[in-house]
Amino acid sequence: MKSEKFQSNLMQLQGNLLNFAYMLTSNRDDAYDLLQDTTLKALDNEDKYAENTNFKGWVFTIMRNIFINNYRRGQRAATVVDTTDNLYHLNLSQDSGLEAPEESFHAAEITSVIDSFPDEYRIPFSMHVAGYKYNEIAEHMHLPLGTVKSRIFFARKKLQERFSDYR
Repeated sequence: MKSEKFQSNLMQLQGNLLNFAYMLTSNRDDAYDLLQDTTLKALDNEDKYAENTNFKGWVFTIMRNIFINNYRRGQRAATVVDTTDNLYHLNLSQDSGLEAPEESFHAAEITSVIDSFPDEYRIPFSMHVAGYKYNEIAEHMHLPLGTVKSRIFFARKKLQERFSDYR
């Protein structure tokens, strides 16, 4: 296919390609990025297009493959491989704030609010945050399991109320 005809056919498909990209990504900006990547890849690989084959199908296949590759790349980048002896990093919550230095100030503020709780709420909540299980806390404090769970729940609610403006 001659270059001018190839480019003309590709430009005629831009609307259809954009719709397909939006269907794949569900995001307007990502759809435009995918359309641009597809257009560039099709132009770069013009010499690989075989004449008398379905041009539209060829270009849509390029778009689908780019989307799949980007998705897989994103999944691999999000995978965490924990090589610590006790799997410390896997046991951290995903939003623990360890990655962001600005979160350390908030952690100190949260700690001061927890320290202001009465002992009946502070101790079970702190033990729970430290990783103790409900039944271990109940045994340590000589309380029924339900009481421990409700005190932790109420402490969590107090924290949420105190920091509701941070959301």
